[in-house]
Amino acid sequence: MNKKREEKLSIKSMFPFAVVILLIIVMIFPIPYYIEGPGSTENLKDFVTVNNKQDTQSGAFYLTTVGIRKATLASALKAKFSDFQELISKEELMGTSTNSEYERIQQYYMDSSKNAAIEQALKLADVPYKMNFKGVYVLAIEDNSSFKGKISVGDTVTGIDGKTFKSSEEFVSYVKKQKVGQEITVSYTQDGKAKEATGKLIELSTDKKAGIGIGLTDHTEIDSSIPIEIDAGDIGGPSAGLMFTLETYEQLTQKGIRKGHKIAGTGTINSKGVVGRIGGIDKKVVTASENKTEIFFAPDDEITKEMKKADPTIKTNYEEAQAAAKKIGTKMKIVPVKNVQDALDYLETLKEE
Repeated sequence: MNKKREEKLSIKSMFPFAVVILLIIVMIFPIPYYIEGPGSTENLKDFVTVNNKQDTQSGAFYLTTVGIRKATLASALKAKFSDFQELISKEELMGTSTNSEYERIQQYYMDSSKNAAIEQALKLADVPYKMNFKGVYVLAIEDNSSFKGKISVGDTVTGIDGKTFKSSEEFVSYVKKQKVGQEITVSYTQDGKAKEATGKLIELSTDKKAGIGIGLTDHTEIDSSIPIEIDAGDIGGPSAGLMFTLETYEQLTQKGIRKGHKIAGTGTINSKGVVGRIGGIDKKVVTASENKTEIFFAPDDEITKEMKKADPTIKTNYEEAQAAAKKIGTKMKIVPVKNVQDALDYLETLKEE
């Protein structure tokens, strides 16, 4: 009798300890999912310098981010009941990329975004510039490429067998004229370091010509008489293009285009000044509102028939931003923009704060 009683007491005394362990597992240990939610609102005066000087005009432009973190059971459950948090799998976030490949691709998108923004700002400010070709970015590597495991996604290929090129077209044309199975030496940069790798050309499935077996795009760099630097730190992706353009243009012209207002926004930018669609705009509206910005620029992107067919419920970024603003009851004004000129035209209508 006493022994059974001792066992019951022992089990009872262990129960609180077991509960604590379970809570630790639920709260701390990650599961193979991610949580997307509102990120940060960053003052672009801290990111952009023009002619080695920072922005001193009143008001501010802000970029906005989506926060991504590893999920736990507790945070996953919370996300299920949140309007602005989303539980996503690693595949949904990264596709087939590894963690390092994903980070490199995001950095490529950021570099391209900064480049396009600087180009647009220089055009708008009527400042002459040159576009220098630096090589080709590696966006993907085929499994049968002999350079897989040597060259990585995010590297920049600068030459082949000592030969350099003036464009990606010239690069591809040269490779296709070589023979399948031919051994070549590829020059490339990885994390700022110059490297070389030797391998054989493969037959491409697309046209049966010789190739390295990489997905590529131009890596260019702008050279202007006025030095411009955009340092985004650890932030990746292309979605700050519009706001980088506006901040750079303001510093180039010193026109005081904000008129003292706090203005956030999002959207990619291309060489024609078109503002493109981005993901997670509802979450960006939330962080911008929480940081007391007055105005939010949202891409008024075109929804094609193909996009509508694939997703009948799809909305423009502007419509998504409006819906999020209404849901949180913010006083922040959502402004639709199709291109950078739309944003500049709207800024002209503002009164001095």
